[in-house]
Amino acid sequence: MTLKSSLAKIYARTVIKRNRKWIEQPIKAQENTFRYLLSKAENTKFGKEHNFKKISSYDDFKQNVPLQDYESFRPYIEEIINGAYNVLWPGRPLYFAKTSGTTSGAKYIPISKASMPYHIIGAKHALLHYIYETGNADFVNGKMIFLQGSPVLDNIGGIKTGRLSGIAAHYVPRYLQKNRMPSWKTNIIEDWETKVNAIVEETINEDMTLISGIPSWVQTYFEKLIDKAGKPVGEIFPHFNLFVYGGLNFEPYRKKFEQLIGRKVNSIELFPASEGFFAYQDKPDRDDMLLLTNHGIFYEFVPANQIFDENPKRISLKDVETGVNYALILNTNAGLWGYNIGDTVMFTSTKPYRIKVTGRIKHYISAFGEHVIAKEVETAMKTAMEKTGAIISEFTVAPQVNPLEGLPYHEWLIEFEKEPEDINKFTQILEESMLQQNPYYKDLIQGKILRALVISKVKKSGFDQYMKSIGKLGGQNKIPRLSDNRKIATGLEKMDLIIK
Repeated sequence: MTLKSSLAKIYARTVIKRNRKWIEQPIKAQENTFRYLLSKAENTKFGKEHNFKKISSYDDFKQNVPLQDYESFRPYIEEIINGAYNVLWPGRPLYFAKTSGTTSGAKYIPISKASMPYHIIGAKHALLHYIYETGNADFVNGKMIFLQGSPVLDNIGGIKTGRLSGIAAHYVPRYLQKNRMPSWKTNIIEDWETKVNAIVEETINEDMTLISGIPSWVQTYFEKLIDKAGKPVGEIFPHFNLFVYGGLNFEPYRKKFEQLIGRKVNSIELFPASEGFFAYQDKPDRDDMLLLTNHGIFYEFVPANQIFDENPKRISLKDVETGVNYALILNTNAGLWGYNIGDTVMFTSTKPYRIKVTGRIKHYISAFGEHVIAKEVETAMKTAMEKTGAIISEFTVAPQVNPLEGLPYHEWLIEFEKEPEDINKFTQILEESMLQQNPYYKDLIQGKILRALVISKVKKSGFDQYMKSIGKLGGQNKIPRLSDNRKIATGLEKMDLIIK
């Protein structure tokens, strides 16, 4: 054991002991956060318009602050860009995190001096929890790679602006700087394919111990490493023992990763976003994440099936139930209020509060009222792979409302790395899992409104080719697990990327 790993273990014990206060008293932590946020923002433009000084309870808050999305906030963001102070939060944002908009261009999410540290603390504490729980701190002795966006920042209205991962690159602790890869020169490369190739050249002869990134990005990196070295990643990096990820469910990729690495590697799931850092996996033997209740965010929740209702049920943490799919609503120390981030979560535990990310509000299929969500198709895919030995590279699901013949159906577009020996059995397992999980889907099948799902095989690297064609290869872009339209399916068809 090295001095560095010994010190990491001591530090981990200290931090975890301190964190127990809010882990064991999450409602108190949320109440304190609620009062702090209101008092800090009461003299902002938003605070004055929404009577923050008169709010004394959560019920008061709901009466004064409506549920909102980015379009509701856009006028405030434009005021900030035009130079205004004290609009959503005291002063001006430290950064804008730039994300892709869905209705009218780019979104600029404010990050304040108060909120920025929590983006870093969340990731750091996730690693410290892992060290504390496993006693394994060996990864601190080797090289670590963070596959992320370019750290080069633009300037919008006098405020530094870039992708969240690029902003976070400026906050890597000093004690990790010597271990961190890729180099600045490589990290600022904008073209994703060029950047990955450069990262391969730069890291292939290094002692990599920790690798972090969105699973689909890392998969590309691993494939290029293997093409270069002619051997599994686990042999290229014999001390590689920890994979840290967020942004996508890892389960559909896990078998492919084990194949690429040549062995199993421990992993940690994170739940970061431009709007805040919400949760991380604190127990290696669990597949859910600890909700961070003292990180400058007051959480609200709306049952996902009510989010588009005129008056949806809106609750705070103390009233959530396990097993319910909720839309996540944020009030943050960067000035977001009643903000529907678009993610859905489900609580697996309330002592402490642990969650799983179940999908996106806009990523679902309900062409016939079936309300199919990402968690359901990912669970079905995991089950089918486990029972057949199949391995996939990527997949998405789309409704086929107007087939050339027969009843409508759900089309599963799958890029196989290793096909199942019996595709009919694989299809049957997917279908049975969906029927078990979703009663609406089951009713539609039994009522002969829908017929059983259909699999369409996508050519090797087909999804990458499609994403490249729309200018969204790499970066923070990823294929949605499902959608209520056929945009992706039609794109794959037009590019002749579906195997006939």
